[in-house]
Amino acid sequence: MTSRERVLTALSHSEPDRVPFDLGTTFVTGIHRIAYDRLVQALGLADLEPLPLYDPVQQLAMPHEEVLRELGVDTRSVSLKLPGRAASDSEEDEEYLYATDEWGLKRRMPKDGGLYYDMYAHPLAGVETVTGVDAYAWPDPLASLDLDAIEDACRAIKSSGDYPVIVGGFGSGMLEMVLWLQGYDQGYMNLLVNRPVTEAILDHVTRLKVVYADALLQRVGPYVDIFYNGDDLGLQDGPMIRREWFIELLAPRYVQYHEAIRRGAPQVKLFFHTCGSVVDLLPDVIETGIDILNPVQVNAAGMGDTAALKRDFGDAISFWGAIDTQRVLPRGTPAEVRDEVRRRIDDLAPGGGYVLNPSHNIQADVPAENVLAMVEALDEFGWY
Repeated sequence: MTSRERVLTALSHSEPDRVPFDLGTTFVTGIHRIAYDRLVQALGLADLEPLPLYDPVQQLAMPHEEVLRELGVDTRSVSLKLPGRAASDSEEDEEYLYATDEWGLKRRMPKDGGLYYDMYAHPLAGVETVTGVDAYAWPDPLASLDLDAIEDACRAIKSSGDYPVIVGGFGSGMLEMVLWLQGYDQGYMNLLVNRPVTEAILDHVTRLKVVYADALLQRVGPYVDIFYNGDDLGLQDGPMIRREWFIELLAPRYVQYHEAIRRGAPQVKLFFHTCGSVVDLLPDVIETGIDILNPVQVNAAGMGDTAALKRDFGDAISFWGAIDTQRVLPRGTPAEVRDEVRRRIDDLAPGGGYVLNPSHNIQADVPAENVLAMVEALDEFGWY
């Protein structure tokens, strides 16, 4: 099978020749630049020309095509074929590197040993009226949308091999933007005491997402196999919000967004990223029209029994992830990595519906030998 056939067969809940594999092709399935440098050395590819970062905020490496092919990665995203992103509106002082994004969110990373840019200022902090929300300088989702470049990127993926084409949407998740724009304290408080402000922010974010998806998919919809989106809904021990809040506030807006995506690309599989313990919300999330759950954070409450997840939800969705990035990959032995891969394949792969990937980005502390152990175990246990 080609990689595209392999991925689409699995996502159609049939068994391909081998479990498909993703590493490095989205902003939530990537690899930190430090871990990537070690991996490139271990592969004997240290002479590759350095590339711009894939995502400076998370310090994700832009993987080389040679590395993806060496590892047997089956997925490709449009963003891999575009120039690496730079930190927007960047500046620095003696201690930090700073960046402000198109939403007005301010982030900084320590110069000495910094691993990521962290948020430290929120543009809607202190705004407590709908009028104030409406008056905010909301970003134009089409301002930096280069449709020619995106179509060229789709064509480049097609010409480089038979890979599935992944594209993403505008901004982060809807709940994430509510909390990021106000700050977590104010954002959570307004879920309780100022619902109109919460809804106003959600409406603006949803509108911008739909505008972007309409424009993007009107141009490249026929190329697209997988549309990447998400919204972090889980903590380590349970959902981030009450189920009734999800049903009242998020679900209708998810449906509106997902319907817009389907209008532009009826064939697309909807990839939905949500970290943490989300098993209690999963039936409601599935009802909004998703096809794929990522990252399957197996160390979070209720997420570790992947056989139960497959039994309970495997007819409705596919799973993308599940290889433990909290303990096994950074601190386990290669033998433990091998056991982890075998367990998740045994639980999630029967009948299709599984793409193997770490349960979120590979972090800076993951040794190269554990990444290679994951790839070797996939080759050992992943064939049907």
